[in-house]
Amino acid sequence: MKVLKLSAQGLPQSWISLEQAVLHYAADQVRWDAGVPIAVFRGGHNAATGLQSQIEVSSIIGTKGVPNINPFDIKPGLTNSKLFARDRNLCAYCGNDFDETELTREHIIPFAQNGRDHWMNVVTACRACNHRKSSRTPEQARMPLLYAPYVPSLWEDFILRNRRILADQMEFLMAHLPKSSRLYG
Repeated sequence: MKVLKLSAQGLPQSWISLEQAVLHYAADQVRWDAGVPIAVFRGGHNAATGLQSQIEVSSIIGTKGVPNINPFDIKPGLTNSKLFARDRNLCAYCGNDFDETELTREHIIPFAQNGRDHWMNVVTACRACNHRKSSRTPEQARMPLLYAPYVPSLWEDFILRNRRILADQMEFLMAHLPKSSRLYG
């Protein structure tokens, strides 16, 4: 289970472990928290009061300090799992829905024609369509794209990188998605 760490201004910073979140709470680096409590860590007993210390960790924390991520400088790392999630496991050529094991990263402009490996030049394709298209462009192969590629926003990237997002974390992230995001629905 991961905690969504945000800047005090609410910009996503990273997915962190429960233990890392406890360290933020213990160091008084949490400015605010939101979402549901997901864990309680208990410490020692106070000699004077006899009370046991405890830290309750929420699913979303806003930390103090200057954000180390500028949302306008973000270029999300390209991985097959994030690509397939961006494209909702749909082949860009035949439009069918596939299991991730049956999908490939397909380069619109192939490497053989000086294509690059970046978000705007890749789509999800089934193995059959990728093989049929081969090292040609969609126009050369007479295989038009059914959807256009795009670079995910910071918010979309945080959704794409974590498969086990809690409902309140997802609600928070979804509230910030661009209206054109394919992650809706």
